[in-house]
Formats: sequence, structure tokens, C-alpha cells
Amino acid sequence: MIAAGTALLFTAGAQLTLGYGVKILIDEGFVEADSSRLYEAVVFLLVIGIAMAIGAMTRFYLVSWLGERVSADIRGAVFNNLVHMQPNYFESNHSGEIMSRLTTDTTLLQTLIGSSVSLALRNALTLTGALTLMVVTNLKLSLVIVIAVPVTLLPILIFGRRVRTLSNKSQQTIADVGSHAGEIFQSIKVVQSFNREAAEKTAFGRDVEHAFSVALSRVFQRTLLTGFAIFLLIGGMVSMMWSGGIDVIEGRMTGGELGAFVFYTIMVGTAFATLSEVWGDLQRAAGAAERLMELLTENCEIPDTGTEAPASESALVFEGVHFAYPSRPAHPALSDFTLHITQGESVALVGPSGAGKSTVFELILRFYDPIAGAVRFGSADLRDISLNSWRQKIALVPQQPTLFSGDIFYNIAYGAKESTQATVEAAAQMAHAHEFIQTLPEGYQSHLGAQGVRLSGGQRQRIALARAILSDPELLLLDEATSALDTESEWHVQQALTEIMQERTTIVIAHRLSTVINADRIVVIDAGRVIDNGSHDELMSRCEIYQRLAQLQFLAEHVS
Repeated sequence: MIAAGTALLFTAGAQLTLGYGVKILIDEGFVEADSSRLYEAVVFLLVIGIAMAIGAMTRFYLVSWLGERVSADIRGAVFNNLVHMQPNYFESNHSGEIMSRLTTDTTLLQTLIGSSVSLALRNALTLTGALTLMVVTNLKLSLVIVIAVPVTLLPILIFGRRVRTLSNKSQQTIADVGSHAGEIFQSIKVVQSFNREAAEKTAFGRDVEHAFSVALSRVFQRTLLTGFAIFLLIGGMVSMMWSGGIDVIEGRMTGGELGAFVFYTIMVGTAFATLSEVWGDLQRAAGAAERLMELLTENCEIPDTGTEAPASESALVFEGVHFAYPSRPAHPALSDFTLHITQGESVALVGPSGAGKSTVFELILRFYDPIAGAVRFGSADLRDISLNSWRQKIALVPQQPTLFSGDIFYNIAYGAKESTQATVEAAAQMAHAHEFIQTLPEGYQSHLGAQGVRLSGGQRQRIALARAILSDPELLLLDEATSALDTESEWHVQQALTEIMQERTTIVIAHRLSTVINADRIVVIDAGRVIDNGSHDELMSRCEIYQRLAQLQFLAEHVS
């Protein structure tokens, strides 16, 4: 910033010196017809031009570096803040809109800092210096310009506010367009299978046209802002030149002085025109900055204030937990929920849809905190345990595994901070994934595409299992990892699960009761409460809900 400021002052000073060169060129070169003085004036102007070029290049590079640096830092700061936000934040805020803020809005700020601010400072210095030299050259003519300056400020103040409001709205509409497109592309198979291409094109076109109309309103206001500013300044300059011409004719000033004064006036006019445009950029960037500051100031609803280290090989206990999702506060997901899971035990959670099974996982992972009651590991409340150290003990294998667009090695190694080819391959072998990985053209370096689209469902599930195995968790959460698989894939995944569940506390959400008959304990949940728990045979003999679920499922399997 210091170097850029120095280059800025140097360039502005050199530019102002050009007026003196113009005066010498006219008075001593043209009027006196002195070729030597003309040569000196030309050389002087050439030297000043070279100095201006060097100063401008230096200033441009340094200020552009600042703009890129600030833009990168803001992107990093926003991402670093959002990556710790609770998951439900991204349910109420579309990822496409967030990405628009991270890219488009930060680019606007980069343009402002790396270009517009520099132009504003340079032209502000030029304007101040030119006005000072104008007063020194001719006070009477300067008054004409000075009167025109406040008049020029009026359109800047009037239209500037409108530009800022419309810029903010324009950025929001662009974010909506990006969010809509992202959602459609992520669900392209559903869109095409229901023949919704035409409808989506119409809907997207409507969003684009709305964004265009808002942008056009903003452009129109900026056009009026720039046009009025230039018109008023040109009017002032014409008045000044008429008055100055009379003074030259009547001998009250020389032609060189008038030439220098006109040069300074042009500098003032150019500076004001540029400042009016920069003001429009500033208003537009202010809207982007407001949206970015919203993201920077967002606070996670799950505070990571715990300082205790989690104990090893302890029981996981739900004590009278009451919880309702923020979007449905009047409908409890868990109510007086009490459950004790001993270390090394495998527990299956079964129950009808909406019973609260997934909510148990959400609370274990501390994506949410209970409204009442507590979730404890050993004697410590999860809220008193460091979030990072707690989640290091857990591995989640969801029903629909999430894979990243990197290669297989990256996706498996994602489960551990440090990993080698040998440890990744060992985890893949335990997950019964090594064989099919070896058949791929590039093995562990094979790229999977977005969300792992190049793999089958069973292969994706085994990659997710290998990731969980590599993390060596003390607590394993399985959201029915085989419910959507074919028979062969299910067999492979079940073999992997049998190995990984050894000597680990395992909690399984079971949609298919046949997969959890051999669990140490089956817990039946309904309406957010524990209804009963025991072995399969015990529950079949006494639990009505479990009997109904089993009969319906086994009947469906028999029919199929």
C-alpha cells in the first residue's frame, strides 16, 4: 500500500507538471518562435511522459496485486467461517447463492480495490492539484470551475443511492440464477426422466430476464449519473474558455497561461467524470460487500466451546433428551429420549419413518444440541467436549455415500489426517473394495467424477466404508448401508461391516430388519421415544410395533 501510494503521488505530480510544459511550449516556443525553447519544451514533456508511464505501470501492478490479495483473503475468510456452520444453515441458504457471493461478489470487490479505488485516489489527487494550479494561474477563471464542481456533485448524490440499491438487487438476482442452474444440473436425471427440460428452460429464462431487467435499471442510473456529471462540467469549461479568450484578446493573460489553464480544466473534467463512474462502482461494490459481510458475521449455532478431551472406551448415554428442529419447533423429533449404549456394543435403531432415528445420529455428531436433557460420553456432556476431538472418534457411513470429484485415493484418505498408499489399500481390502479398484484403468488414481457418478451404488458404498475404516473410529454410525444395494453388493458390504464392527461401538439405523437380527440389541423408537429394546426374538414376542414392522417387511420380501 505504501509503495502503491508513493507511485500514485509520483504519477499525479508528473501529470500536473505537464501543464507547465504546455505553457512553455505555447509562450516560448510558438509565440516567440524560438526553436531551441520549443525543443526544450518538447524534451521536457517527453521526460514527464516517460516518468508518468513508469509511475503508472508501478501503480497499476501494485494496486492490482492488492485487489487480488484482498479478494483472495475475503474468499478464504468467508469459506473458513461457513465451513464450520451447522448443516441446517445450508438447508435454508442455497449453496448456489453462497457460491455466487464467493465468486461474483468478491470479484466486484477485487475490481473496486484493484482498479476503482486507485482511479479514485489518482483522480482525487489530480483534481486537487489541478484546482490549486488553476487558482495560481488565474483566480477569476478558477471561480467559474469551482462553482461548477458543487453543481456536479448533485447527480452523484442523487443517482448514487439508486445505483447502490439496484446493484445489491442485481447481485441477488444473479445469485438466484446461479442457484437455479446448479440445482437443475445436480438433478439432471430427474429433470430429463420427467421431460421437464422445456419447463426448466422457461423458468431459467424467466430468472435470467428478471436479472437482466434489474441490471438494465442499474446501468440506466449509472448512465444518467455519468451523463449529467460530464454535461455540467463541459458547460463550466465552455464558460471558462469564453471568459479566458476575452482575457487573452484584451491582454490580461498570455496564450500559454490560457493553454495551461485549459489543460488543467480538462484534467479536472476528466477527474470528475472518472470519479462519477468510480462512485457508481463503489455503490455496486458496497452492495456486494454487505452480502459478503453477512456471511462473515454468521455465527454457528453449535458453539465449539468445550475444552474437555473425550474419554476412551466409554458409554454413550442419552438422558431425557428433548429436541425439535428449528424449522418445526412445535413438533418434537425426540421427547424424553433415554438410551444407554455400552462401549463395544452394536445397537440397531428401528421404527417407522419419522420416529427420530436419524435425529439420534444428528445429536451424536453434534449437528444440533438438545433443547433439554443431555447426550453424554462417559461422564462428560458432549457440549463440554472439544468438537474436533469428539468427531475424531466417530465415523459415519450414510445410506447415500458422499464422494468427492477427486480420485479414489483422495476419497478414501479423506477419513484420516495422515495416510499412505499402504494404509489406504489396507482399508480398501477390509471394505472389499480393493478388487474392483484394481480393475479400473488407473487403479487408486482413477477419478470418480462429480459425486462418484462413474461407480455403481455398491462400489460407492464400499469406498465410503473404506474411508470410515481408515479413520479407525471408536464409534461407528451406519445409516443402513445396504438398503439400496443389489444382492451381490449387499453381500460384499455386509462382509466389510462384520469386520469393521469388531470391538467398536456401533449404532445402526435399520430399514431392513433382516440386516440387524444379529445385533447385540435392537432399540424400537416411535414418536421420538424408546418404546422397547432387546433381541429380535424378545421383541417379536412382546413389541407390537416391531411385530408389525417385521410382518410387513418379511411379507414384502416373500411377495417379491
